[in-house]
Amino acid sequence: MINRASNFFFLLIFILTTISVETTGQDEDKPAIPLDHFYAEPQEGGAFRKILGKLHFSLELGYSRTYYKQDLSEFGILQRSDSLFIFSPELNSSGGNLTTGYDYWFNSASQQSNVSFSNANDFLLGGDSTDFKFKSVGTGIPISGMIHIEIDRYKIGGGFMFEYHRVGEFKPSSFGDRINTFEANFTSALYKKYFILLGAKIYRYDEWMLSADARIGAYRLGKNFDNNVIQKGVFVNFGATIERELSEYFSAYVRPSYDFKNYTLNLPESSLSVNHSLNALYIGIGLKYRIPEHPKCFIKNCTTQINHQHGNSRIYRSRMHPIYKKQNPHHGENYPKPVKYKRKNRRKLNPY
Repeated sequence: MINRASNFFFLLIFILTTISVETTGQDEDKPAIPLDHFYAEPQEGGAFRKILGKLHFSLELGYSRTYYKQDLSEFGILQRSDSLFIFSPELNSSGGNLTTGYDYWFNSASQQSNVSFSNANDFLLGGDSTDFKFKSVGTGIPISGMIHIEIDRYKIGGGFMFEYHRVGEFKPSSFGDRINTFEANFTSALYKKYFILLGAKIYRYDEWMLSADARIGAYRLGKNFDNNVIQKGVFVNFGATIERELSEYFSAYVRPSYDFKNYTLNLPESSLSVNHSLNALYIGIGLKYRIPEHPKCFIKNCTTQINHQHGNSRIYRSRMHPIYKKQNPHHGENYPKPVKYKRKNRRKLNPY
């Protein structure tokens, strides 16, 4: 009798174990709760809306310092008491009389004939002095507007810049005791730039982001420059952007950068030209705005704070979610910082 009971007991344990194993295998394949009965698959938005969600608009205000450099190593210099001329040594005649001289060679060259010494205080420098340059530092206030698309960590776009600019005094690199400084024949200028924007995100920490980018394009020096005798190339600007996210759609950034550009001024009625370098250091502060990828919820009294859907429909963004305020992406709170940590409540025993 005992053997029969023992056999029955072991048989019962075997049957229960088999059922448990089969049940466990089914749980691994199927969820315990069929969620598809409660949540419908969201409908995908249109392609146009997806593209809009990747568009970013930026507005930037900054400060610039431009380092002008004129290479005059192949020219001679005639310093008179009231004027300054450059000339080609090959055209210099004996006795200190110059066949042709040029002034205002910074923005528009003016040709002067039969230039000669006026008194003993005049100074003549031949073209055998290597690396002679005039240098100046200009300052400007640039304003830039840009639009770009961000795909994963990369960005591509374009923009423009207006820069109110003032040119400083030009000083000689040598013979400063004999050659005077000179100034441009205008006080200020308006520079313009048109460029493409290429960049990539390098590092991210919480709400901070570091990016490297380049701006490559064309520039105009303004109406004070004679564009008929000036030949310009493209400019290249390399910079790093330190960005702080203010909300899901807004961010502020600081961008230090350096500009490489130059132009050649052709002297009239000759084959001579003067090379000008005007590299510049920029520091810009800007705001960036991204178009939301989801439309606003169509239910006016909906208080959901995160991106959500209604029934078998597309995803909507919250009506309670201001685009200028930082949100927690997990639960969409309007006030990410608890009340008890706010500065005005730091001394209260019960901040609530």
